[in-house]
Amino acid sequence: MLFYWLFSYIIGNFLSAWWVGKWKKTDLRIERSGNLGARNAGAVLGKSAFLLTFLGDALKGVLVICIGFYFEYPLEYIAAGGLAVILGHLFPFWLKGKGGKGIATFIGVSLAIEPTLFAMLVICFILLMALFRSATLSMTIAFCAYAILTWIIPAFVSLWPLSIAILIILVRHRLDIVESWNKRWWRKTH
Repeated sequence: MLFYWLFSYIIGNFLSAWWVGKWKKTDLRIERSGNLGARNAGAVLGKSAFLLTFLGDALKGVLVICIGFYFEYPLEYIAAGGLAVILGHLFPFWLKGKGGKGIATFIGVSLAIEPTLFAMLVICFILLMALFRSATLSMTIAFCAYAILTWIIPAFVSLWPLSIAILIILVRHRLDIVESWNKRWWRKTH
């Protein structure tokens, strides 16, 4: 089991944005936000870079979950593998812990491990987008709802390691969340 988790972390270290940047002869670590994720890749290199990075990061999450199912590990251990791949993406050892922010990898993990809960996350996000008109705030609340459901709905309790992933992802997004909240508050008061 430890080998599976270690393997998952190592797979997480494959940062699609780094490879896309290398292909485009651009070091995304020194461009705009400096983040090795799909959003920064898209902002710097365009839509195709966003798509390639997003798919690459999501697919490594899917891969780890599929391997766990293939070996018929308990769901809780597979969810821990999902946490490990996300941690590898967030904190790659070969880049001194400076990776992406984890959204695409989390999407891949959550879609592969429990499509029903993933669908609930998407519906929650869409409804919140209609209400808030802010992807960051909608994502924050939808992710919190996902985490809470892994603790209170018996069918999803085995997925509790993903609530830890959500907490870390939200911490990595804290500046974006504060900025979005401040913009929304500013529009309401002025």
